[in-house]
Amino acid sequence: MKLCIYPGTFDPFTNGHLDVLSRAAKLFDRVTVAVALASTKNALFSAEQRVSLIAANLGDLPNVNVVSFDGLLVEFARQQKAHALIRGLRALSDFEFEFNMALMNRHLEPSVETIFVMPKEAYSYTSSTLVKQIAKLGGDVSKFVPANVAEAMKQTFAAARG
Repeated sequence: MKLCIYPGTFDPFTNGHLDVLSRAAKLFDRVTVAVALASTKNALFSAEQRVSLIAANLGDLPNVNVVSFDGLLVEFARQQKAHALIRGLRALSDFEFEFNMALMNRHLEPSVETIFVMPKEAYSYTSSTLVKQIAKLGGDVSKFVPANVAEAMKQTFAAARG
């Protein structure tokens, strides 16, 4: 069975992430969404919350599971016996970073391929950072994230406002 890993911080998990994940699920026997614990980003949700929020959206994807991981992605991929890493590309601006990351991962673990997947055009401008900014300022993010994620963001930012 061919396994791929779809890694990321997924903070928050967006409809664009879900679209890329759905595409990967059609290409591989099994897909593991790997939620990164360590990140240079300031996370809105804990890794456990992100895993839970993502898992709630996998009903139509029986060959997909979600876990958290810590450390080097290629080490995690090796432990999981993954054949590939899936990375979403929204725009040309993503390519340079993702290309360099793919080359470094290939250097560290040549047996794991990186496959770039483009989401639907409707999601090409959606980023977790922008979605967080909109939600923080009280905007409606329901077009950009699954319903459970929108609700979790609303509650989190309402609590922060007091």
